[in-house]
Amino acid sequence: MTLPNKLTMMRIIIIPIMVILYFIPYLKENFVFTGLSWLYLIEVILFAVASITDFLDGHIARSRNLVTTFGKFADPLADKMLTFTAMSIFLADGIMPLWAFVIILVREFMVSGIRMVLADKQVVIAAAKLGKYKTACTMVALIVMFFSNCHDVVFIIGQVLIYLATLLTIISGLEYLLKNRKEIFESM
Repeated sequence: MTLPNKLTMMRIIIIPIMVILYFIPYLKENFVFTGLSWLYLIEVILFAVASITDFLDGHIARSRNLVTTFGKFADPLADKMLTFTAMSIFLADGIMPLWAFVIILVREFMVSGIRMVLADKQVVIAAAKLGKYKTACTMVALIVMFFSNCHDVVFIIGQVLIYLATLLTIISGLEYLLKNRKEIFESM
């Protein structure tokens, strides 16, 4: 197994750990400092490490010519699983609005569906810059949201960032749909 694939697998392994930790009452009830529970401190560290491996695995795979079929499949899947795990935690704790969660989820299903249709036609679409900005904004928003209970200003910043990420999600999803409309709708 290549190093990039090991990093992707590490990201996938972090996901159930984050979920299991969420259900340990001690971690939610005890605080490192005002507003930051042990749970959110551990979760933000895991999320940040996983986010860094996301950048590293792609960079290493491309620069060392270690791109694999498994990596092409597992890397974007691991990204989505990690993101939606963190969002689900915030949704359960009332920090993330349901409407933003649903919009982001629907966009990811739409883009994944388009990719499957295009893959069947042997068409590979590289990620657009707007999609990369959306991903970066989402990751930053989620990291800030782990600190939402520390101060009202941090909560507001987290909300603004998730709203921005949601807006970028809508725009990049529409861009993806419009760029690929010919291939998608040609068989209708």
